[in-house]
Amino acid sequence: MATSQRPTLTADERSERGSRAVRRLRREGLVPGVVYGGGDGDSTSFKVDSRTLRQVLVDGSALIDLQVAGRTRPVIVKDQQLHPVRGEVVHIDLLEVRLDEKIQTTVAVHVEGVEESPGVKEGGVLEQVTHQLNIEALPTAIPEYVPVDVSGMEIAATMNLSEVPVPEGVTFLDDPEETVIATVVVPTEVEEPEIEEETELVGEGVEGEEAPEGEEGAEAAEGEAPAEEGEES
Repeated sequence: MATSQRPTLTADERSERGSRAVRRLRREGLVPGVVYGGGDGDSTSFKVDSRTLRQVLVDGSALIDLQVAGRTRPVIVKDQQLHPVRGEVVHIDLLEVRLDEKIQTTVAVHVEGVEESPGVKEGGVLEQVTHQLNIEALPTAIPEYVPVDVSGMEIAATMNLSEVPVPEGVTFLDDPEETVIATVVVPTEVEEPEIEEETELVGEGVEGEEAPEGEEGAEAAEGEAPAEEGEES
């Protein structure tokens, strides 16, 4: 991937330390972060505008050019902490990489063609079992995600990693036979026999009260008479 095609994240070096300083940065709309790696092995703390960071992350590129402390560094996202309620990034860790050395990282799995799946059309439910894959690749070859076509899955079918095409320049590190990507589950039928029986019994009881017959009806009528007399008196 050429440099011009990679998103650029411009940040400022950060000297603030401590939870109080970090909270103040967040109130100002800034996200604290740290970039690790590089030739000297040192780390650099930085702060970046939250909206700028969100836009770069939404772009989906695995490789980012970070501009901080007077230099541009190719980096990947090492870790990010999210707000437990709002889901916003509250801290991010980046890792500087060499473009000529393979690295190990994770990428998301995107299933495609769910609605076209014969199993789903027959009423089955597609369940995605694996959402991330461990891969090895040059930083420039890391895909935004691994697409998985499930449009041919039948009912009760299972798709393993061995059936997923490997993107160019990428090596899957997960076990291809043991890693389940998706399954089409047969829906469980909901049986309600007890509810139906109760409904029938209630219905029979109502009919008996509306039209009492025979001795039971007579007893019911005799039982009602004193109550009526009591109400009249």
